[in-house]
Amino acid sequence: MNEKNGMQNISDLFASRLPTLIWVSIVYVGTIILQFLKEHLILESAVFTGLFTIHVLLHWNSYRVTYKKFWVYFSVQAALIYLCAILMRDGYQAVLIGLLPILIAQTLSYSFRVKRVVFVTLISIIVFFDSALTVGDRDELIVFLPIFLLMLIVVLAYAILFFKQVQERLRIQSFLEDLREAHEKVEELTLANERQRMARDLHDTLAQGVAGLIMRLEAADAHMSQNHPERAQEIIRQSMQQARRTLAEARRAIDNLRLKSAPEMDFKEAIADEIEHFKEATGIVVSTDYHLNKRLSRLQMEHSLHIVKECLTNIARHAKADKVWVFVSTQNDKLIIEIQDNGIGFKTDDIGKDAGHYGLLGIKERVRLIGGEIYVNSNSEGTRVKLETPFIEGEHK
Repeated sequence: MNEKNGMQNISDLFASRLPTLIWVSIVYVGTIILQFLKEHLILESAVFTGLFTIHVLLHWNSYRVTYKKFWVYFSVQAALIYLCAILMRDGYQAVLIGLLPILIAQTLSYSFRVKRVVFVTLISIIVFFDSALTVGDRDELIVFLPIFLLMLIVVLAYAILFFKQVQERLRIQSFLEDLREAHEKVEELTLANERQRMARDLHDTLAQGVAGLIMRLEAADAHMSQNHPERAQEIIRQSMQQARRTLAEARRAIDNLRLKSAPEMDFKEAIADEIEHFKEATGIVVSTDYHLNKRLSRLQMEHSLHIVKECLTNIARHAKADKVWVFVSTQNDKLIIEIQDNGIGFKTDDIGKDAGHYGLLGIKERVRLIGGEIYVNSNSEGTRVKLETPFIEGEHK
């Protein structure tokens, strides 16, 4: 990947400097032709070619010049242009008109400060006048000065446009890099959220389903020990139905289609059904109180139902309670669910710390997803879980 980027940078560098390379080649050929039309200077032409080549090489590698070394670079280049003009006294016009504006335009690549550009321009004009008066005369200077100024204006305008485009491209590349990093972070967060969702869904389907089956089978075993085969068979049939429901829920979780394929259901009936299964499996007395006068959204029903199931499962497995109270109501645009038992309680500070016990942690995640709050109070006289979520009205068809 780095090698590919390196090749791309070389290609971009060559493409950006190709117009300048063509231009200086034209300047070189023009200078030689103008000189040889009047006088053949072999030695001077050879020295001129060497100096001109050094000038071009320095220009080609000017991107390596740092901000602090710019003045050294500019001084060397100005001296080379001056020497080239002096050597080719009959072709100096092409050297000055062709190379000085390019050198001035390079200033913009290091800084857009007006003072710097003006200062460099003044030095270049001095070089122009000095070399022109050294090898030419005043009449020629009057003729070529307007051409030089016009060329200077054209080159500066082009340079300003070009370097602004370069800066804009760099800015866009920087934005793209920031966007790529942001995309990677979003992917990491999405992956983390997906892992949490999968863990929560597996817990709420397989773990809860298997826990329910274990409770039913334990109840069936107890009835068999007490010589109640009919009741044991009934519980086994219920366990088979529960196993089928658990399998169906697990498949829906794996396919990630629960939110899209979950059937429309009445929230009160769904909770009543879960409580009935809980009572049959545990024999614990459950008191209920429902005050629901609004239809919930499917998302809120699903998360709230899973929370109720998890609370009942925790009571059956850990609380050693014989009474449970379940209150469900909608008050002040809020859904309120309270589940209370008279069990042995637990330490609320240990929530989520014990490996393999993620029920309450999953409840908190579901509460967060529907924008609610949960309150857990537990002591030796029992546990009370209260859930408050903003009311999300269901879709009416």
